[in-house]
Amino acid sequence: MAIKTLHLTNAWHQTSGGIATFYRALMQEANRRGHEFRLVVPSELDSIEEVGSYARIYHVAAPVAPLNRFYRTIYPNQYLFKGSKLQKILVSERPDLIEIADKYTLAYLGGLLRLRLLPALDFRPVVVGLSSERMDDNFRSYLGRIPFGRQFCRWYTHWIYFPFFDHHIANSHYTADELKKASNGHMVARGTWVRPMGVDLGELSPDRRSDPGRQRLLALCGAPQDAAVLLYVGRLAPEKNLSLLFELAECLNRTSSRTCHFIVAGDGIERPRWEQYAAARLAGLVSFLGHVRDRNMLAMLYANADVFVHPNPNEPFGIAPLEAMASGVPVVAPDSGGVTSYANSGNAWTVPPTVEHFAAAVDEILNKRTLVLEKTAKALAIVESFRWDKVSASFLDLYQELHRTFHGSPISLPPDFYSTPAQPSTAWMPRLAAHLAQKMFGMVARTGASGSSQTPKLPGSVAN
Repeated sequence: MAIKTLHLTNAWHQTSGGIATFYRALMQEANRRGHEFRLVVPSELDSIEEVGSYARIYHVAAPVAPLNRFYRTIYPNQYLFKGSKLQKILVSERPDLIEIADKYTLAYLGGLLRLRLLPALDFRPVVVGLSSERMDDNFRSYLGRIPFGRQFCRWYTHWIYFPFFDHHIANSHYTADELKKASNGHMVARGTWVRPMGVDLGELSPDRRSDPGRQRLLALCGAPQDAAVLLYVGRLAPEKNLSLLFELAECLNRTSSRTCHFIVAGDGIERPRWEQYAAARLAGLVSFLGHVRDRNMLAMLYANADVFVHPNPNEPFGIAPLEAMASGVPVVAPDSGGVTSYANSGNAWTVPPTVEHFAAAVDEILNKRTLVLEKTAKALAIVESFRWDKVSASFLDLYQELHRTFHGSPISLPPDFYSTPAQPSTAWMPRLAAHLAQKMFGMVARTGASGSSQTPKLPGSVAN
């Protein structure tokens, strides 16, 4: 039976970000199989974008995000009150399953839907949380190592985020580990499925490497013929650990026998900082291209670079390193985080995230051609299982499965793990939390239905 799914996220930017790439791929598969697919994202202005015959994007006007001006944030006032934009969309679309890819301002909608506390909605969809990043990593990247920060993230994930949803999906085992810790001691069993992101093998290929492509790459960065060109593709944001990338550039140009030029393809709030750093310490050795819209251009960059460098040890998954592997370029990445879902010492250079280890890995790549050929061949073999068509199909199949099991069918796609039940001696805690949450959510919903212009403070748990 065909179902309609509706997806909400604040992690949306038209010109960058894995979430945008992911949802575009899902919409392509949805159109192929006739699956009605709706996506709600923050934008500068309200608009509706039709994507093929079966997919639609609702762009909802929203203010700039407080910690990253490249993004916008949909706040609870957009869905809490009667007649609000999101309530209108939900009433009009009546989705069978709602997926929320946000741990903060949108997550509360999951609790309201589960408890059926939005009076305008006379239906109960399956409510799924999609984790595409870890809260503890983001918290540390933007707010620093403040006292009790880690404890707050654990408390929030356990008592607030995790119980708001019927089930969860995570983009890697690394991301899912945070959910696994939060899944202990709940009254209702919830499953968590790990589903990876993907790569477009139609555009990316080692066949893109050519003499004209190489000359174009050298011209882009003003490098001589014998220079080594290292590539970074991704957002320029605090969570990307970019200090390692630029310290590596300094180190290599002190110690390597070849001049090392760096190309940075991406944009973000930290771009001015690193442009100033490069101008002062790496004059003429780093080229900032901004966001590369042309996929053919991006494929050329990947295939003609000597090394791809990914510095983030806490990457939730990492589409760019996977794209580099699909392009036949050797990858240097940390031996931790979601990148290890596909990269390992057999098909890449996964090393501790220090300048010394990264520099040694780059030196090995530049001097051991046979080893490079062996590892890149293994990389090309493994990326086949991450093709976007396969990944997208696995997500849409899982949505169908979650809808069927919600309505009583036996499960055929077992989760990677279930939440564990509360022990008899501590069961009063989630029961009390559930009771208080229901009372407070009811007050919030009644206030919202009355059309109050004030945004009520949202409660902390839906543990039932």
